[in-house]
Amino acid sequence: MKKDNNYSVPGFLASAVSAGLNKTGTLDLSLIFSQKKAVAAGVFTTNKVKAAPVLLSQERIKKGFLRAVIANTGYANACTGTQGLHDSIQTADMASKELGIDPEETVVASTGVIGAYLPCNLIEKALPNLVKNLSSNGFKSVANSLMTTDSFPKMSYFEGRAQGNPFHLLGIAKGAGMIMPDMATMLSFLLTDINIDFQTLWPIFRSAVECTFNRITVDGETSTNDMVLIMANGVAGNRRLTKPDIKEFERGLTDVMEELAYMIAKDGEGATKVVIIEVNGAASKDDANTAARVVGNSNLVKTTIFGQDPNWGRIMAALGRAGIKMEENKVQIWIDGIKVVDGGLMTSEKEERKAAERMKKEQITITIHLNQGKWKDRIITCDLTYDYIRINAGYRT
Repeated sequence: MKKDNNYSVPGFLASAVSAGLNKTGTLDLSLIFSQKKAVAAGVFTTNKVKAAPVLLSQERIKKGFLRAVIANTGYANACTGTQGLHDSIQTADMASKELGIDPEETVVASTGVIGAYLPCNLIEKALPNLVKNLSSNGFKSVANSLMTTDSFPKMSYFEGRAQGNPFHLLGIAKGAGMIMPDMATMLSFLLTDINIDFQTLWPIFRSAVECTFNRITVDGETSTNDMVLIMANGVAGNRRLTKPDIKEFERGLTDVMEELAYMIAKDGEGATKVVIIEVNGAASKDDANTAARVVGNSNLVKTTIFGQDPNWGRIMAALGRAGIKMEENKVQIWIDGIKVVDGGLMTSEKEERKAAERMKKEQITITIHLNQGKWKDRIITCDLTYDYIRINAGYRT
């Protein structure tokens, strides 16, 4: 993966400006534009309370093609009723008019405070400069503009080949709190110049989301505004994809999403540690996933990780309430490679002390073996700290 910040994808332009949506005067309005009609797909929040931009974007992406995404911070435009939907439509229409494209080819993404109405007048004033500033080097500014409680911009990049032609893949994401995506606030835009049809793109995209973004949790909250979008404009010019080409693209897309998901977990509000929860030997696929999620979302587990205390009893208690098939006397638990539980019992105080030392690291892995079957799964999460409360207690201010 490319590690500098000189990201670009042929046929895509981007820009960001300060429209006055945030009190801080930071970048708060961004635009991604494909110079050609792009094959597009998206997944959206499963929260029954869906923000207006989610409702609009879900409808418009059904056609399988897009040209533009306009995104704002400061205002989630959620729980705003018919006025909110009108404001999202107006935002997309104004951007489309400025770009000279069909309004149906533009979608909207928003993140910020729920319940406040979107100031479309500020967006309208900012749009001429937003379009004027479109550039092939504007993606870093988009990543910066999406940040709310994020502490750093999140981007990932991949280059591959299809039918001998080079293709490029760029991922941009935001997210630090309200992260337990089930398609987290989490927004992500994936851009590629590979030539691919919707029927091939959709299952690859959906599978990659499922094993990456849908495997992270910061605080167990699912936002009203979550969305992941992908656009493929075909500028790479490759012919029909072969099986090896598809595998290469699938690998690149999964790698990009995996890196973005890891960044989101690492940037969990107030977090000091990334924690990987691995569950093995579950009786079913659902049991493996449920066990990992329940442990990963447990506030008691997350606080004990922050305290660097190998309190395996909290892990056992979380498993016991997960509603999965398990037998206490068959459970084994490792904390970063140190076995602290065997047959449902503590191994030794010596092993606990070793585990406590391992917990000082910035990334640790908790491995659980249920010894009930062959299924496994994993979740990426983070610890829970005093700063999480401080950040969220004062978010509206």
